[in-house]
Amino acid sequence: MKRDILKIDEDLCNGCGHCVPNCHEGALQIIDDKVRLVSELMCDGLGACIGHCPEGAITIESREAEPYDEVRVMELMKEKGKNTVVAHLKHLKDHGETGFLQEGVKYLKDHKTELRFNLEEVMSTVHNHGKILIPKPEFQSGPEPHNHEGGGCPGSRAMVIEKPSSMNDVNSAASQPSELRQWPVQMHLVNPNASYFRGSDLLLAADCVAFSLGGFHANHLKGKSLAIACPKLDQNTDSYIEKLTSMIDLAKVNTITVMMMEVPCCGGLLQMVIKALGRSVRKVPVKKLIVGINGDILQEEWV
Repeated sequence: MKRDILKIDEDLCNGCGHCVPNCHEGALQIIDDKVRLVSELMCDGLGACIGHCPEGAITIESREAEPYDEVRVMELMKEKGKNTVVAHLKHLKDHGETGFLQEGVKYLKDHKTELRFNLEEVMSTVHNHGKILIPKPEFQSGPEPHNHEGGGCPGSRAMVIEKPSSMNDVNSAASQPSELRQWPVQMHLVNPNASYFRGSDLLLAADCVAFSLGGFHANHLKGKSLAIACPKLDQNTDSYIEKLTSMIDLAKVNTITVMMMEVPCCGGLLQMVIKALGRSVRKVPVKKLIVGINGDILQEEWV
């Protein structure tokens, strides 16, 4: 069958192993100083490990692969203890994989006497509110379709964001001017030696940031040059690293602020900057900001 599954670039992988503990299914191992996908059966293709790879060596590709087997995963995982099982079930729950979640819970209930931990405690922790997670009475043996567009990858999971309405919304929006100082802004189109980059404070933002963050212009873009990119969807991102290197060495930008969404794939944006710094002669301060889907700043720090 054709499905989304992990792809590892061995030329980029340095064998650091940061991705291994973040693969809750145990599909990754360090072998011969490289990370290997040891079982297609155990790779769910959700990409939780991507944001933990400092080299950008992990991507998701759609190809022919063995179907993911939740029962096989749970058979091996139950021996690793309560915390690992909880992390795995929460992983499925957070990614909207209801079919696999129900299948895993049913396996645990059917093999309750073999467990070395309290199943009710696991259920309560996963459900997050002290309630016990129980599969639907009419459980179907087959998992629900593994549809990334509908809720697999956290970056494409459908959701509704509820926000309170305000009488001042229209007036306040109309009174906020744009702080954009240049054009173009997309990384494929910008000239790294353009005058507006010279000696500037560069803001490198993921495409979705400005749409998620209400005060983007006034609080973050003001006084800065801008470049936007999507590390997941853009092609030939190696050219981005070359442009960033030119901005550092030739345009002599003062600082770089990297604004990313909280989804794992956005981590590739910071990795581009880190690689550019590794190639450049000059070194500049880099600030990382993580933006939540609800429009909050979740993390802000110099790296």
